[in-house]
Amino acid sequence: MPELPEVETVRRGLIQLVKQKTIEHVDVYWPKIIERPDIPEFKADLIGETILDVHRRGKYLVFIFDSFEMVSHLRMEGKYDYFSEMTAPNKHTHVVFTFNDHSQLHYQDVRKFGRMALLPKGEAKWYKGIQKLGPEPVLPDFSLTAFATRLKKVNKAIKPALLDQTIVTGLGNIYVDEALWRAKIHPETSGATLTPEEVSTLHEAIIHVLSAAVEAGGTTIRTYQNALGEAGTFQTSLYVYGQQGKPCVRCGTTIIKCKVAQRGTHLCPQCQVKKEGI
Repeated sequence: MPELPEVETVRRGLIQLVKQKTIEHVDVYWPKIIERPDIPEFKADLIGETILDVHRRGKYLVFIFDSFEMVSHLRMEGKYDYFSEMTAPNKHTHVVFTFNDHSQLHYQDVRKFGRMALLPKGEAKWYKGIQKLGPEPVLPDFSLTAFATRLKKVNKAIKPALLDQTIVTGLGNIYVDEALWRAKIHPETSGATLTPEEVSTLHEAIIHVLSAAVEAGGTTIRTYQNALGEAGTFQTSLYVYGQQGKPCVRCGTTIIKCKVAQRGTHLCPQCQVKKEGI
């Protein structure tokens, strides 16, 4: 699944490719991709609209048009492909935006889980998925004080707490594992039991891991590519995710994979010791 660094990289690619392009017409091949409005209205509303910008909030892309904002969630395997000329859609292409210069933006999704919602200008921030998101993992939005206050109320394992997007947004399975390894925190540790030092170290690790991954263009696991057709390179900097059976680069202990909250989880049993009674 594309996580924050991958979505941010897609956003940057889309800015290069489609900013200031005006839509001539839209084709929808899988109606369930469009949450709102109904398909005829979605297609009609976008005719003549120019893409003024592309924003990101958490893992959501927000296309800014003249009169509308379109929220796009890639979910598991959604991606955008740009073509400089009109191109026949393949079997995984579900929405095609054709611009007045005859270039096209194709939305492709093998699993068809992605969603789009067209909203009046200024209303994307009230979209159901965006409204509940925590702060972006950058300073000053992601305050250490606020993070510590929230964690004091978390009486469950820290990994699922970080995955739910309300404490801080943008963390998925890969980057939670990496941040917890950097902070030397076991993923089943209750958030409320973390010491101030552990909270501070984790806060710093989250910021570092996500910013480094953004700069690397994200992590390529299996098929992920950005909007420019380029693969991210952060997978070469992963210390625990996907490294089971290999020695921990910090202590030499074999990295293991287990289940935490039904999610495949990677950790070093020597560096990340589970606290007694937790």
